[in-house]
Amino acid sequence: MRHLIFFMHASLDGFAGGPNGELNWININDEIFDFVGTMTDKADAGLYGRVTFGMMESYWPSAADQPNATKHDKEHAVWYKNAHKIVLSKSLNEKDFQKTTIIRDQLKENINKLKKQDGKDILIFGSPSASNSLLEEGLIDEFWLFVNPVLLGKGIPAFKKCL
Repeated sequence: MRHLIFFMHASLDGFAGGPNGELNWININDEIFDFVGTMTDKADAGLYGRVTFGMMESYWPSAADQPNATKHDKEHAVWYKNAHKIVLSKSLNEKDFQKTTIIRDQLKENINKLKKQDGKDILIFGSPSASNSLLEEGLIDEFWLFVNPVLLGKGIPAFKKCL
């Protein structure tokens, strides 16, 4: 059975984004990139909320082609291109994207079907709203929080039930 593995950066006071979704407070380094690389080696799908998926789609398809692309950019761009994308959205249309499944409703039933399919693990990168919906349904199998040594005071909560 596939596992649903959740990754998120959080501030010390439990926020996943600033008041306007800012992420400029996140500390990312080679050690984190290397760790995520070991996890993507064990996964063949990514699950995203609509907003995070939009950010991913605007960056990863061409990230490796940029003149200043890092080793991580190149490696993750290849994974993203080959990975199946699962998006929780009521407004997106599957026909507009390759290798993408849109889940509009019946969250628990649809995610459990995906987890029972053959394949590697499914990774969730960020997506606080989608992750909270998955958490409420008890669908997340493993959590990885990268806690950043910063206090935001307000913003997008990583876990709504905790704040």
